[in-house]
Amino acid sequence: MPYTRTDILELIAKAEGSGLEFKRDDITPLELAEELVAFSNAQGGIVILGVENDGSISGILRPPDAVEEWAMNVARDLVRPPIIPYFEIVPSVRDEYDVAVIRVEAGWTVHHVWRHNHRYYYIRVGSQTREAGPEELERLMQQRGTFRLELRPVSGTSVNDLDRRRLRDYFTRIREQEAPPEDDEAGWIKLLENVELLAGEGDPRPVSVAGLLLFGRNPRRFLPQSGIDAVAYPGIEKDYGARERAELAGPMVPLFDATGEVVENGLVEQAVDFVRRNTPVTGGLEEGVRRVERPAYPEEAVREAIVNALIHRDYLLAATDIELSIYDNRLEVVSPGRLPNTVTPERMRAGVRAARNQLLKDVMRDYRYLEHMGMGIPRKIVRAMQEHNGTDPDLIEEGETFTIRLWRGEAAG
Repeated sequence: MPYTRTDILELIAKAEGSGLEFKRDDITPLELAEELVAFSNAQGGIVILGVENDGSISGILRPPDAVEEWAMNVARDLVRPPIIPYFEIVPSVRDEYDVAVIRVEAGWTVHHVWRHNHRYYYIRVGSQTREAGPEELERLMQQRGTFRLELRPVSGTSVNDLDRRRLRDYFTRIREQEAPPEDDEAGWIKLLENVELLAGEGDPRPVSVAGLLLFGRNPRRFLPQSGIDAVAYPGIEKDYGARERAELAGPMVPLFDATGEVVENGLVEQAVDFVRRNTPVTGGLEEGVRRVERPAYPEEAVREAIVNALIHRDYLLAATDIELSIYDNRLEVVSPGRLPNTVTPERMRAGVRAARNQLLKDVMRDYRYLEHMGMGIPRKIVRAMQEHNGTDPDLIEEGETFTIRLWRGEAAG
């Protein structure tokens, strides 16, 4: 929801506090980064550029586009993990002076300023921003650890960043429940809060990480790590001369029409289509009569590997996408992040049920991407590959990644 001149004057009248800071438009990038980190490590907050400490308005000194680019670069380059704040220019607040509003939500992890190859953690204490002491930092780490990442608010988002068409299809067709009328904004907000697709507090109410990943109009705008980097190589090693490269982006779930046919692909369908385009199909006679096409990999195994990565990856790792790589002899899906606690590749083969992102898992199960018994890996990948070509897929946890590798023929020794 855009801020009005009246909104800004009312904020200024409240004076600086635990969620509000005034700054001249000549602060350094480091000063802004410290304020954003402190607010993110608390309950969120607003920095108003172009206002003096005493509340008098001096205005922004640079062109609006330059101020916005500068603020976004600070939040991306100096803050770790990077954040994407809400930004707005409010014109002519007083005597033709414009101000800039930079708002961040409470972070889903503990943020810090990266400077001189060192982490600096900041917190908000009343109207002051200061570096966190050891006990304060430990307490903050413990508090952040009690919250599920997928339920955290995404700074700068609102209900308008969700695809209302997909939401209506989900509630009416998939869940078979009533959805509010199109013009009932309050009804939609209440519904989405109840199912945790909206999160936190504030006006506008921010979207949760899960809500944006599942139903976002453009998830990558706010969560750059939400896509799939797909590459098809001509041989058995990575090669600059790829047959096809694609950055797959968008919401996880597809859009269906009234008959249940897909009219807009979700990430899963995009990835499966990429595999279809870049793997061979052979044909043969079945019982000497009927010709049957045989794909290089069973589609249920490919789909399960992709869904597994989307649901279980660590979305705190902001600098990397899921990798889908196709080689002449194998297909690999590499998911950022280690397996959740107590989960091992061996336990996955046995059908262990554990989820880093439970809401993502529940909604994708509603769309029937997942088995209710948690047997996707042993049934749809391990058994499917053994029946398809007699190979045993590799499940590999290495460093900060988890890889599912499917073989076209006999696995390499």
